[in-house]
Amino acid sequence: MTFSIVGRCKRTGHLGIGIATSSPAVMSRCVHVSRDGAVAFQSVPDPRLGKLGLQLVESGWWPKKVVDELVSTDQWPGKRQIGVVNGDGHVAAFTGDGNAPWAGHVIGDNHVALGNVLAGPEVVQAISEQFLQDASFDLEERLLRAIEAGRDAGGQKEGQTSAGLLVYGRATYSLCDLRVDVSEEPVAELRRIFDWYQPLIPYYEERSRNPLVPRVKDFVAAQGLERQFGKPVPVARGPKAGDAAAAGIPSTAPPAKGQP
Repeated sequence: MTFSIVGRCKRTGHLGIGIATSSPAVMSRCVHVSRDGAVAFQSVPDPRLGKLGLQLVESGWWPKKVVDELVSTDQWPGKRQIGVVNGDGHVAAFTGDGNAPWAGHVIGDNHVALGNVLAGPEVVQAISEQFLQDASFDLEERLLRAIEAGRDAGGQKEGQTSAGLLVYGRATYSLCDLRVDVSEEPVAELRRIFDWYQPLIPYYEERSRNPLVPRVKDFVAAQGLERQFGKPVPVARGPKAGDAAAAGIPSTAPPAKGQP
């Protein structure tokens, strides 16, 4: 019950996945990415097999060999859908015959678009076409635009509930890892979160190497960006609980041990 794009940027070598589904918390089950490859394992996913697929890619297996191994290892291959891209841009995919219709995939240059329980084949075609159109953008923007195109082409017949975006550069940690676990329109919410966060991607990449960079709020101010951060909440328990009472805000939290 998912549509996704597994892709590589030819310009930077970055790898990633954009995904949306009618189920909650899709990123916890279907998305496996590292600096060496990306594996989407969806429809009725087994996260263990998705992780195995990524480990095989990292060990140097070609995507077609990875897909063949996962299918032959699995007791329920008909219920699976798999997309693999490695660090050289080689691609492979599989859609089991037990996927709910419409289900299928499109393999293209440095990417695969795949989905199931879709409005029709036009959804994965739109995802693939959009990904290829936006080659001048960073990978995370291209993946998100591709998912938006899939949604706008009809997406899933029953709508979407969760969505996510995961991109790796050459480091061993992610460059961009964003998700919407439950929403009536998760792709739109993912766009809102991404647009808020996108200018901070290079900041956090630099901060991992240089802890002397300014605090994020100082960086945002110096860049002339307008961002709304979280607000402090009244203290409702512990030794400073009186601060909430003094502010005239009733506490709904249970009292801490030893407090009346």
